[in-house]
Amino acid sequence: MQYPEAIAKLIDSYMKLPGIGSKSATRLAFYTIDMDETTVKEFAESLLQAKKDLHYCSICGNITDTDPCEICRDTSRNQQEILVVEQPKDIMALEKMDDYHGLYHVLHGVLSPMDGKGPEDLNIAPLIKRLQHSDVNEVIIATNASPEGEATAMYLARLIKPAGIKVTRLAHGLSVGSDIEYADEMTLQRAVEGRQEM
Repeated sequence: MQYPEAIAKLIDSYMKLPGIGSKSATRLAFYTIDMDETTVKEFAESLLQAKKDLHYCSICGNITDTDPCEICRDTSRNQQEILVVEQPKDIMALEKMDDYHGLYHVLHGVLSPMDGKGPEDLNIAPLIKRLQHSDVNEVIIATNASPEGEATAMYLARLIKPAGIKVTRLAHGLSVGSDIEYADEMTLQRAVEGRQEM
């Protein structure tokens, strides 16, 4: 039996989200249909509003509704450290531990030749330019402990070290194959404190 076109389109829309397969998408579509109209409108408006109001910071690449973002504007933060992450959601996870008070830079991915992602596809060139025009003396690489994350960390270290900037890597506390966004505050704190020079 085929679903009516409206349900089929809704299912297809949910399947575009990461980690949502056809069964989950179907369950979400039917749940949405059962929601009252006001709630559905609020949900749709929230999606549109977020898409309209949010963009990437011109300095660090974090998601923001102002440019530069709140973190880049904060002069009380340590201007001599930049912590490099894969995605904006990683910054949110690190900020929750309330222990790191430096700056950030978001790569928007990792090197992945299998997926056709090279250095030019990441937010690397703005990082190098940023380092040339700042007093940064340490770059902390906080890519995930995956093969792609490790390759990206090594690539960045080779680019940055010749400039005489200390390059460290989050090490202790994060297990191989885990994502920063899923780590608890204590694990993240230990990882930042136990970083090692590359």
